[in-house]
Amino acid sequence: MNNTLVTLIGGGGFVGRYVAQALLKAGARVRIAQRDPRQAWFLKPLGGLGQTQFVAADVRKPETVARAVQGADAVVNLVGTLSGDFEGCHVAGARAVADACAAAGVPALVHVSALGADPESESRYGRTKGEGEAAVRAAFPTATIIRPSIVFGREDRFTNRFAEMISRATAMPLVHVVPVLRPDVKFQPVFVADLAAAVVRALGEPGRFGGRTFELGGPDIVTMRELLHWIARETCRKPSFVELSDTIGGAIAKAGFLPGAPITRDQWLMLQHDNVVSEGAGGFAEFGIVPTPMAAVAPGWLVQFRRNGRFADVDRAAVIERSGQDPHHVERTVDIDRAA
Repeated sequence: MNNTLVTLIGGGGFVGRYVAQALLKAGARVRIAQRDPRQAWFLKPLGGLGQTQFVAADVRKPETVARAVQGADAVVNLVGTLSGDFEGCHVAGARAVADACAAAGVPALVHVSALGADPESESRYGRTKGEGEAAVRAAFPTATIIRPSIVFGREDRFTNRFAEMISRATAMPLVHVVPVLRPDVKFQPVFVADLAAAVVRALGEPGRFGGRTFELGGPDIVTMRELLHWIARETCRKPSFVELSDTIGGAIAKAGFLPGAPITRDQWLMLQHDNVVSEGAGGFAEFGIVPTPMAAVAPGWLVQFRRNGRFADVDRAAVIERSGQDPHHVERTVDIDRAA
């Protein structure tokens, strides 16, 4: 990847910042393309002089995408939304990126989609993600499509959101109740840095990975119930979990259009299916990557939600046992949490 120019469409977002860092470390030149490039200027110090570029682009405006990919050696499309213009971002936007890459003769394209992408999905998110993949394949057949499960990392809205919900509940007087929707639905969370590493390797070997679809999931398959209980333990909180029936959960989701609603109707539909890697699907192993468990890294940022912060007492043995990792590595993680 040394000295190659890679355009990251949506490069200033959660996943994009990790892909950008991995590319810069590999010696690539990175062009960050998004609607407001100023929101990605925090990436400037991570590269050498002239190693980062910034350009305004909106996937819903094809002419801006065409300018953003001009002269690039590779392109990564990271644009996605959990609400709002699904069709514009996931379908028309994905098509615009693939069309622009094909017209500009870009050698490699990686399209980051999501597990559950299916043109027949009941949820608009899953359906438009599936339609977007089809649009990319039609315009750029040698594109690499990567479908990650739920992505976690220091800045995520996954582990942090649940930890915040638990901490707020336990901060309330008397009633420390946390409702649990779809307690048995399964996730296979993937560490954002591992996802970024897979994207970079796909870019580096388009002849090997091009034209294929990969499903990426972490080493842990957890239910919603298990996930919430684990986060509570890691944040030293003891809430009362109340598992809601699908009837009640569905009623709550119907009000998802209201401000402050805990879940949208579309998110509820997504929770009706497990978010795990399909049997036999190509994954991290083909990229030579050993995925990272949540227990090995997430305590490093979940510490902020402990009642006593970094001074909270951590059960060292329990952390090691739950992680299944090298005890020395996990103990160093705990030590860092306490010392930082």
